[in-house]
Amino acid sequence: MMKNKIKEYKKSLDEERFYDAHEALEAIWFPRRFEEDNEVKLLKGFINAAVSFELIKRGRAKPAKNVWLNYLKYRQLLFKTNSPYLNEYYKLTRVIESLYKKAH
Repeated sequence: MMKNKIKEYKKSLDEERFYDAHEALEAIWFPRRFEEDNEVKLLKGFINAAVSFELIKRGRAKPAKNVWLNYLKYRQLLFKTNSPYLNEYYKLTRVIESLYKKAH
């Protein structure tokens, strides 16, 4: 399930369906949201990135920036996460940051 949701998230980002990207990862993050786990927090960061892009799309630059800062806070956990999906997470950060540059 996890690998499919990661692929769904990336595909949604590629197609600029940011709300759908958010929903894809929320399905795995939400049941685990109270865990003190770096991977869970990293997923929250990816969700925040999608929300930020959706806010930009809707012309809400200031809230988008605040949510983007949350992404950056959690992104650093990439290097503190032990996961079989680490390579996929690394690729996602490259896609996300490329989209961010494109939006600004």
